[in-house]
This record gives sequence, structure tokens and C-alpha cells, in this order.
Amino acid sequence: MADPNPLLSQDDEEAEAAPPLTEGKRQCPSLDDTIEHCIGEFGWTQILQITLVSFAWFFDAQQIFISIFTDAEPKWSCKNSNFSPSCNGNSNPCQLPRDSWSWDFPASTSIISEWSLECAGSIITGLPESAFFSGSLVGGFALASLSDSALGRKNMLVLSILLMSLTGVLTALSTNVWMYAGLRFIAGFCRASIGACALVLATELVGKKWRENVGIIGFICFTLGFLALPLIAYLFQGYSWRLIYLWTCVPAMFYSIAVFFGVRESPRWLFIMGRKHEFAETLRSIAAPANQSSLTQSFFGRCSEWDEKKQETDIFSALKILMAKGWSCRRLLAVMVVGFGHGIIYYGMPLGLGNLSFDLYLSVTLNALSEFPASLLAFLIIGKLDRKGSVLGLSLLSGACSVCCVLVRWKALQIVLELMSYLSACTAFDIVSIYTLELFPTCVRNSAVAMARQSLVFGGALGSVLAAVGRKKGLLLSYGVFGVTICICGLFVVCLPETKGRVLCDTIEEEERKNAAFDQNYGV
Repeated sequence: MADPNPLLSQDDEEAEAAPPLTEGKRQCPSLDDTIEHCIGEFGWTQILQITLVSFAWFFDAQQIFISIFTDAEPKWSCKNSNFSPSCNGNSNPCQLPRDSWSWDFPASTSIISEWSLECAGSIITGLPESAFFSGSLVGGFALASLSDSALGRKNMLVLSILLMSLTGVLTALSTNVWMYAGLRFIAGFCRASIGACALVLATELVGKKWRENVGIIGFICFTLGFLALPLIAYLFQGYSWRLIYLWTCVPAMFYSIAVFFGVRESPRWLFIMGRKHEFAETLRSIAAPANQSSLTQSFFGRCSEWDEKKQETDIFSALKILMAKGWSCRRLLAVMVVGFGHGIIYYGMPLGLGNLSFDLYLSVTLNALSEFPASLLAFLIIGKLDRKGSVLGLSLLSGACSVCCVLVRWKALQIVLELMSYLSACTAFDIVSIYTLELFPTCVRNSAVAMARQSLVFGGALGSVLAAVGRKKGLLLSYGVFGVTICICGLFVVCLPETKGRVLCDTIEEEERKNAAFDQNYGV
């Protein structure tokens, strides 16, 4: 019997004539089969929506790494070496008379020169970036379950980008380092859910065949955003650091409006929340034309057993479900430890590039460019190799190269090792992001991915502090610690089950049934 509120507008005669999704005129397929049948083929509608969703990573990358340029210590030179013989290129400007040297560019090019922070300690100069990552941590825990419960993937994504960009515009109006750091904390809080929401929403708009490939699109967009940053900074070299914030945040505001009107919500989330009318409309809007005729009113009315999958959720229910099950706690803990190790290099290394004897703009550009082969490698590895072995091998390689950066003194070899370490960590991070999606069911997936990403951010927060300390104390306390940490944390991946080729589950019960069947088949 069909719902009193029709899900779709077709009449019953068309419904009876529509081809069934499984054998038998009146047989109803499973929810997974229906979703896979409707969105399994990659159509133009999905391509456009997924590209639009994935572009959120572009703006996220810029706000993460923007301080590389806005908070950099500018170059300076002596005014008159005859007036002050002790002034030379190797001098410490804090030990020289202030009128014996000057900045090479106007003071407004960096917060360091504008607010006279050149002699401040590493705690003060590293405070804005640490505040940003601290805000991301707080926001990640506070907002993690909203996209699984009250707001959904799309609305959470739109709200996060809009608030992040508005805060970025306000950051350009800062008058001192304390106001600047406070606004960076708020920006970090607002952007905490962007990566998780964009990744989960994009992968839930396609079938299993394309899920892994779609995840890589987001990573490529992140790379493009990172790569665009040194270009923007170079174009504004010699101008105010505030312009960099305006040119990266204002476009993000318009982008959030485009996502709100141009992207559909996840059909899986809509069904889990009991919004079956929107679920059906979403499936019809993104399904291939050949499959749309099967999605009729009477077809959905026949599938009453799907109601068992409905799960009412409050704001914190997803986190409660994750914590209530031993297997989910163990998985989440292992993923978070691995993510922490990757985060300390993924975020810490670019922030520490100023510690190397290499041009800052060129080294940042090379790091950004290295994410393209990282995405390609992740795409190839995800399709061919298992998750656990890939993550473990890449983590150990990244750590070894990072430690070697401390041991070598030839700057050309040093930057090559740094790039190899960063490339390996980026590839491992991309794989872990897809891996985390596959480890948890729909009802808690976004929360689990968000929590895993917060461990990545926590690693980045520590990495930013170590990068600031490394400017004063040397590479051992930055790149050396980076390498040792990712090697140790990478070992925790052995605690996770392999997920290559698995079908996504929607509920905790479904996940547990599949785990039990696996254990029975393999005698675990």
C-alpha cells in the first residue's frame, strides 16, 4: 500500500508498467540495491554536484595554510653598514639598534613587521596558527554530529564555509595580534566540519563503483587551493597581508551560496532521518534517465520493510552510538592515532618550510604541486592494494625521510627529502580518509570522519608549535619529531579491519551483522 503522502507524482498505471529492480513484478529490492541501481552509473548531474561539493576543499586549504605568508617574517637589510659595523646578513635584528636596519618591503606585508613581533618569542609568533588549529579541534568535537543529526551534510557544509569566510573578512580588520589570534580561533572552529562534510556528501551521492574515485576529487581540489595560495601571495608581494585574506574569503562566500542552491542532500542521510519524500525526489533528480521510470509511487509504497532502517537522532546521538559499541570505539581510536601522525606532517611541514634554507614561495609551490602525484598515487593504490599495508608503508617512508632532513646539510637534498616525506604523508592521508568512510555505517559516518579529522588537526596544532620552535632551536625539534611521530602512529593501522571492496552499511546493526558473518567465515 502506498504512502498517503505520495513520494512521487506517477500514477499507479505507470507504476505497474515500470520495470522492477529485481526479479518478480511485486518484489521489492533492498535499500542498498535501490540506491546502487539509481546512482550506480555516473551521470552528468552527479558530476556537476560532486565537483561543486568537492570544491569546498579548495577554500579550506587556503585558510589552513594562509599564515605561511601572512605570518611570515619578512626579509630585512642593513641601512648603512658603516653606521653600524656589526650589522650584516647573519645578525640578529633584535640585537641591533632599530634605526640600523629596515624591512625590505613595507611593514604591512606581514603581521610580524606590522605589529613589531620580530623579537617576540615563538609562543607569540606561533599563537595565531595554534589558535586556528585549536579552534578546529574545539569545533570538530562540538559540531561533529550535527551533520549526522539535525543539519545534514549539505546544510552543515554551507554553514561552515559561510561562517569561515565571514570570519576571514573580519580577520583582515585586526588591529593587534590578540584580536588576530582570536579571529583565527573562530575561523578554525567554523571550518572544522568542511572536509568531513564534503567528503561524506560526495561519496554518498554515487554508487560503490565510483566511491573511491570521487573521494580523490576532493583531494585534488584541496591541492588546487593550496597551489593557488602562493600565487595569490606572490601577486600581492609588497602589499598588505590583509588583501590575501580578502581575496581568499570573499569568493568563498559566493561559493557557499552556490552550494546551497545547486547541491542535493545525501539520499542515505535523508532516508535514515525518515524524510522519505525528499529521499525519493533526490534519487529521481540524480538517477540516470533510464532508471527514473522504476522509481514510482507504488514502488516505494511496496517497500515498507525499509522503515526498519529509520533512525531518529538528536544532536549527540551519533557520538553516543560510536561510544556505546566496543568495536566502533576501537576503530575510531586507531584511526585517530593514525590521523594524528599524518596531521603533524601534513600541516606541520608546510608551516615549517621557512626553517629550511630555501626560497619560501618556491618551496611552498613545490609542496602544493606534490599533492597532485599524491592524489594520483592514492587513486592507483586504493584500486589495487589493500588499505592497511598501504597506509603502514607510506607512514614509515614519510617518517624516515623527515628524520633524514635533519641529518643532511645539502639544501637541494634536504628539500627533496622534505618533498618525499610530504608526498608520502599526503598519499597516506588520502587513503585513510577513504578508509574511514568504509569503516563506519551511514548513521555515524560523518561523525566518525569528523573525529578522525580532528586528530589530524590536533597533529597540525602540535606541528605548528614545533615549526615555530624549529625556527629558534633547529630542525631536530621540528622535522625530527615529525618523522618519529608518524612512524609510531602509523603502526596502529594494524588494529583495523580491511575494507577493500566492501559495501557501505547504513545502520550499526547492519555493520555488526556483516562483522559477525566475516568472523564466522574466517574463523575469527
